[in-house]
Amino acid sequence: MTTTVQGSRADTHAIKLSGVKRSYPTAKGEFVAVKDVNLTVASGEFVSVVGPSGCGKSTLLGLLAGLAKPAAGTVETLGHPVRGVNTEVGFIFQRDALLPWRTAEQNVALPLRYHGMSKRDALREARAWLARVKLDGFGERYPHQLSGGMRKRVAIAASLAYQPKIILMDEPFSALDVQTRTIMEDDLLVLWQEYRPSVIFITHDLEEAVGLSDRVLVMSASPGTIVGEFTIDLPRPRNLLELRYDERFTELSHEIWERLRKEVLQTNVDKR
Repeated sequence: MTTTVQGSRADTHAIKLSGVKRSYPTAKGEFVAVKDVNLTVASGEFVSVVGPSGCGKSTLLGLLAGLAKPAAGTVETLGHPVRGVNTEVGFIFQRDALLPWRTAEQNVALPLRYHGMSKRDALREARAWLARVKLDGFGERYPHQLSGGMRKRVAIAASLAYQPKIILMDEPFSALDVQTRTIMEDDLLVLWQEYRPSVIFITHDLEEAVGLSDRVLVMSASPGTIVGEFTIDLPRPRNLLELRYDERFTELSHEIWERLRKEVLQTNVDKR
């Protein structure tokens, strides 16, 4: 079955996937990672994707970033087909991708330099962004001199500093402790609300998905396709620590889990 998921608002689509399939050759034949994926994300929309392990969530981000090509279907961002590495998107990985030989401010300035900003202006802008992510005064430290949460803040600043219209996030907070993670989620929402990029956020944490998002999409067991869509009708701005005690938050989390649980159970059956 092919599922089409529409953006919840705005006429323009920042992201559009149509009939997308991604497969890999193996010694046993073709392995299909995702298939029949039809998805649109509106300008300024925050969408989380959940699903069982191995369902192809990260594969979708790779296709949007131009790091992989679809075997079938089309992938578009901002009205343009993705062909090769996509410079229209910012990508925040599960593990921070900071260069260890560069300071925090140099890491943040690097993408600004790639986008044509002078070295002087890029460093000035980098310092301003480090202050916005609460790292004022840490600009001359190297990644190994920063905690995990601080490195993640640097990575977020580097991705947001040149203000891409699309941000792809692949489980960015999964390695953090619970307290740091909650703080980072709240800070991310504050930064997102400043200029409202479109976001696709991959996570295994259902509460994180509900708390951050305008919509949550559920992917099936492998080969992955979209089998569920849930509109998150919680008011913004949100305080995630307080939101977890909200009755509607609990209802939405339960509804999504009931759909997701079927796919998780199917994955476990397939592995036997």
